Amino acid sequence: MKVGFVGAGKVGCSLGKLFSDTQHNLTGFYSRSISSAQDAADFCKSKRFQNLETLVEESDTVFITVPDDSISEVWDSVKHMSIAGKMICHCSGSLSSNIFKDIEETGAFGFSIHPLLAVSDRYRSYQELPKALFTIEGDADHTPEIKALLEGSDLKYTVIDADVKTRYHGAAVMCSNLVVGLIRAAQDELLACGFSKEQLGDAIAPLLLGNVKKVLSVGTEAALTGPIERGDIGTVEKHLKVFEGIDRQVYKTLSLKTLEVAKAKHPEADYSQLELLLTNQED
Repeated sequence: MKVGFVGAGKVGCSLGKLFSDTQHNLTGFYSRSISSAQDAADFCKSKRFQNLETLVEESDTVFITVPDDSISEVWDSVKHMSIAGKMICHCSGSLSSNIFKDIEETGAFGFSIHPLLAVSDRYRSYQELPKALFTIEGDADHTPEIKALLEGSDLKYTVIDADVKTRYHGAAVMCSNLVVGLIRAAQDELLACGFSKEQLGDAIAPLLLGNVKKVLSVGTEAALTGPIERGDIGTVEKHLKVFEGIDRQVYKTLSLKTLEVAKAKHPEADYSQLELLLTNQED
């Protein structure tokens, strides 16, 4: 399967490099930015296409790796070309394959293929891609061909439906981008305790990394410790009295979610008073 990329940014360059190194099936790159396409082609030892139609013609699978807002625009050009039998893919986490409007009339097959990974470096992230789980969403009859493409580069995957794509992307945001906000909240509270900015990393790292490692190893219930699990109403109440503003809201909301984990871990325990505190405490 020959693979071409429309768009030569971080995702396109990273995935193209992996395909080139592992399967030698990369046709090359097309981009409105000639320099970006040339740089990606040089890095991946492939070809820079001067026009979109030639790349589509020489590729069995076309990845449209442009910003989300531009995918429809590229598709509007591609769908008028000879694409019958070809796989048309994008790598957006939030959009489904439904973005390829009327694709069934072209004879091509649409897919959304998304890695659960923050692709942050154009020339290094390809080394991290095999660690990520990819999601495949799209034409059910031709999904085995996409599976085979990913398997050829030793990539892990799961198949999801189009109607859960937004929920899936929101979950990914929770465990990536929103973690940044949570860490910032903890840092702000430590700064209020007199910690210096230089000390924040040393203060947070053992707690943060240790908990993540344990959760991934044994699951959320087994990893849970702390005042919520113990039903320590007095401690939680004190926390709520000292936290203010959005940090207080973050603490309350995450405490309620943590309480769900505690209830599952200790179904015999009575957490009713703690739940009442967390739901009734005025902001």
